[in-house]
Amino acid sequence: MRELVAIEFLSVDGVMQGLGSPDEDREGGFRHGGWGAPYAEAIHTSTSEDGLSGTSAYLFGRKTYEKMAAFWPHQPPSDVMASHLTSTSKHVASTTLGDADATWDNTTVMSGDLATEVARLKATGTGDIAVLGSGVLVRALMQHGLVDSLRLFVHPLVLGSGKRLFPELDEPLSLTLTSCGTTSSGSLVVSYDLARG
Repeated sequence: MRELVAIEFLSVDGVMQGLGSPDEDREGGFRHGGWGAPYAEAIHTSTSEDGLSGTSAYLFGRKTYEKMAAFWPHQPPSDVMASHLTSTSKHVASTTLGDADATWDNTTVMSGDLATEVARLKATGTGDIAVLGSGVLVRALMQHGLVDSLRLFVHPLVLGSGKRLFPELDEPLSLTLTSCGTTSSGSLVVSYDLARG
């Protein structure tokens, strides 16, 4: 069975909103869009081609998919991340996006029951399924017990406002640290397995 890894970029206070560009997500009056840009090069350097080789599929929510599809297919083939994203199978969990809207190569829209479709995806093939961003999707997957591990890039910045990865929980969520490192820009790179029980 494949493992599902949620890969998230966060501020120290847990904000994930508007990482990439000023206009990425202004919902709720968020005005710090693009805050992740100063850390991007160090993150890119710390994730080697070997790190990508274990990922055999990507899973996105609709909003994240649309942002990614507007950018990555237009990067040069020499960009290792762009090449891997384009050539690897991508799945979009959406009830509003149709197959005709998913124009990025190797993309499939999953419009049925989320838990059923993701469980089926995990049961087939080898390698990891990576979720990039997609906060709403990741929270839903965690509620269904479908996330196996978290890989968090925690940047040395406190934003004070914005959407956070973790909502209020009825019960604490236990995590087991599996690796920890830093980048040249001072970001923490931590991996956790989610407790099974």
